[in-house]
Amino acid sequence: MTLITLNAGSSSLKFALFEARRPPRLVLRGEVSRLDEAPELLLRAADGRELARGALAPAGAGAGGQAAALGVALEALRRAAPEAMAQVRAVGHRIVHGGRDFAAPTLLDDEAMRALEALIPFAPLHQPHNLAAVRAARAAFPEAAQVGCFDTAFHRGRPFVAETYALPREWHARGVLRYGFHGLNYEHIARTLAREAPELARGRVVAAHLGAGASACAIRGGRSVASSMGFTALDGLVMATRCGQLDPGVVLHMIRAEGMSVDEVEALLYKRSGLLGLSGLSGDMRRLLAPDAPAQAREAVAHFALRARREIAALAAEMGGIDALVFTGGVGERSAPVRAMICEDLAFLGVALDKEANAAGAARIGAPGARVQTLVIHADEESVIADAAARLCAMAKG
Repeated sequence: MTLITLNAGSSSLKFALFEARRPPRLVLRGEVSRLDEAPELLLRAADGRELARGALAPAGAGAGGQAAALGVALEALRRAAPEAMAQVRAVGHRIVHGGRDFAAPTLLDDEAMRALEALIPFAPLHQPHNLAAVRAARAAFPEAAQVGCFDTAFHRGRPFVAETYALPREWHARGVLRYGFHGLNYEHIARTLAREAPELARGRVVAAHLGAGASACAIRGGRSVASSMGFTALDGLVMATRCGQLDPGVVLHMIRAEGMSVDEVEALLYKRSGLLGLSGLSGDMRRLLAPDAPAQAREAVAHFALRARREIAALAAEMGGIDALVFTGGVGERSAPVRAMICEDLAFLGVALDKEANAAGAARIGAPGARVQTLVIHADEESVIADAAARLCAMAKG
């Protein structure tokens, strides 16, 4: 038997095919990207070999959204592995917001889908696309189990004082609390450390997930202690197009003094702020680091690094110290200059980089003898989703 994992975003669909064993074994992985522009397909074997790459007609995945993107992905998988695709028994989905009720992987029946649709206002950039992929997968695999895995779940179970806001307590009871996000990848990091560096896994780790979306998480003993993101995925670090931490008085000023509507404020904070807004150029870190980038681009990157340093230090304080700093996500894994800028003023915590190892993109980039170990761990939400889907299927069979 096999299973598929889907990670549906606003402009991409990441997918993977696994053998449904325990642990699942990766067969193929790929992505349909740039859905809102000129769609492209990339398919790789488990060993990283490229099997297919090419542009798609705009009327295909781009115009049809997640349903069309899934159609493209499934066709590519069927061509590459027809026998495996005939045995799909489960589809695992990344769902960004699970709210208070979804703290573990869940079978997505009609009732669960209705509850998750009610959370769309809390994650407007992600939740609609996540759920659109679920509906498309239901149509494509009507007999397969649809399993939801939630980015908020890893952060649940923290004490009241860690997840509450300083609002009247009835707001906490109504679900206004610090949920935290990127939990599937933070769970992957915790598992990786437990397997490869158990002494660090038992200690105090700050993981920085840096990409188009960015956050940092304090992990102690393999459990989430605190996160830079809160009620929505808008809080905390500077992101590609999202502002990160913002004085709520700014929002009040925009509405009262500037006459902006709620929809206009939402569009500004989610889609026109962050690196894009600061630079006036792009939300893509590669473009901002280019030699020909203007001064505003350098200032945007410097602000990004400043906010990351501040959040890492705050999370270390929450745990009473730090034993390891982990970089992950597209920027965290691939941008040595950004890692260096972030670590530059963290020597007081015991962080020091090996410049050569950092430039080479090594897995361990901390200087020899540094009190804090600094690591790069590649993001892998798909393996966490696949494991959950396989586990639920095994339980259903049992």
